[in-house]
Amino acid sequence: MEKIKLNFGSFGEYEFNKGISVGEAVQKAMLKCADPVMLCRINGRIKELCYVPYEDCNVELVTNCDKSGMRTYERGLLLVFLHAVYKACRGTKFEKAVIEYGIGRGIYCEIKGTRVTDKMVERIRDNMKKSVEANLPIEKKTVPTAYARQMFKEMNMADKERLLKFRRSSNTNIYKLGNYIDYFYGFMPVNTGALKVFDVIRYQEGIVLVLPETDNPSKLANFEGRDKLFETLAASNFWADMIGISTVGDLNEMITRTEYADYILMAEALQEKKIAEIAELVKRERGKKFVMIAGPSSSGKTTFSHRLSIQLKLIGFKPHPIALDDYYKNRSETPKNPDGSYDFECLEALDVQLFNSDMTRLLNGETVDMPTFNFKTGKREYKGNKLKLGEDDILVIEGIHGLNDKLSYSLPNESKFKIYISALTQLNIDEHNRIPTTDCRLLRRIVRDARTRGTLAKDTIKMWSSVRNGEEKYIFPFQESADVMFNSALIYELGVIKQYAEPLLFGIGPDEPEYEEAKRLLKFLEYFLSISPETIPNNSICREFVGGSCFNV
Repeated sequence: MEKIKLNFGSFGEYEFNKGISVGEAVQKAMLKCADPVMLCRINGRIKELCYVPYEDCNVELVTNCDKSGMRTYERGLLLVFLHAVYKACRGTKFEKAVIEYGIGRGIYCEIKGTRVTDKMVERIRDNMKKSVEANLPIEKKTVPTAYARQMFKEMNMADKERLLKFRRSSNTNIYKLGNYIDYFYGFMPVNTGALKVFDVIRYQEGIVLVLPETDNPSKLANFEGRDKLFETLAASNFWADMIGISTVGDLNEMITRTEYADYILMAEALQEKKIAEIAELVKRERGKKFVMIAGPSSSGKTTFSHRLSIQLKLIGFKPHPIALDDYYKNRSETPKNPDGSYDFECLEALDVQLFNSDMTRLLNGETVDMPTFNFKTGKREYKGNKLKLGEDDILVIEGIHGLNDKLSYSLPNESKFKIYISALTQLNIDEHNRIPTTDCRLLRRIVRDARTRGTLAKDTIKMWSSVRNGEEKYIFPFQESADVMFNSALIYELGVIKQYAEPLLFGIGPDEPEYEEAKRLLKFLEYFLSISPETIPNNSICREFVGGSCFNV
């Protein structure tokens, strides 16, 4: 029998019969990691544990402490969850389960055709636990795409049939757990035994699958309902369902039709309507002098603040957009991370004292010389931009700390109107594969930073984890304190961003650390047909990223 050598690094090198999978090799060599092994890297390339090496190679075991490993853990849990749902709801009026969106460290699911009860949730939880305890195999099968389409059609999974209609690859991977078969975007574990940390709870009208903590995957996250966020997501989903575009397959079908430009204008009109409604809310709550806008990176805060200012002008205000970035401390005073890099995300990076002094003076009717931050020199400058507030004047202030009262500690609460903005995509790949909002924002940022700053895609990806950590600390904890939330995601935008992002991502070489993430994003973008940017209005939030905006963004 021909042999193969697998070098597991600190675990040592082992010889096996050729044809063995990595997962089988790990079991045979009795290799133990402190955390569940989800995937492997073969000579630096990410693979599932069912992968069969064809030559001697180096093998790195990937646990759920790794970002790719945690994604695989979550995907495996979803498969176990869906298997448990279909089993628990058998014999009821149940139609289907739809994975909707992430809320904190939970994934919200709707059960169509029947009411969610405590008893149902208990049955689903018990079914999941039994699957995990039994350590059931998750079988991967590669079948012709045409066969997969027909199979899902017969299973009444029209969303998957539509999705695969636009798949360019002649083959498709499907996964089987027990007698349940499904399609999943991304890697999957080889069995259920490692998926021990989870819970399912009732929330609103559906069920939340609670995930492990990101930083400590052996511990269950503490799920806290975010009702305002949920309402915003639900409203966006309702509109998407109403126009018949809730999955990528629906979007691609729309793009192939000649009237797709009408859908783009509808999406833009909906956002304009929402912005106008927010302006009216500001007017209705008398005495507001500071509109505080906050949201995570690449949410479109700048374009939103300009468009809101226009709507405020229409109803009698004199708005003045202010960017909190202009209150950055001089670079020499900026706090640093443990690795020596500048921490631009923390509140202490801003001159909070100066901001409060300037805002208080404006509120008292004084004339204030407003600062401008020079990002090239890393210093604050004054260019004679003087401001004085009259009766109808209002400040539209945007920045990541806008909702944190520690930023505006000296301003009366009754003078502030708070807005949370984020790109909360209402689109999913199909009914069981959601699109994380972070992926949409990362693609937005890759495209914008390349266009406006000449930043390579690999550098944007490299800093993304730091940006995300800042969001978890300084933005998300304050989102429920907002007076109103605005969803800046446009249902069509990934079809536009695709053509700008792909060349940038292809520029990342296979030997670079960011290649794995670039490859994942490229695979994701393969699902979308392209949309020409010509039909996009020049005041669109999408223009902030792809260019051509009428605003200075």
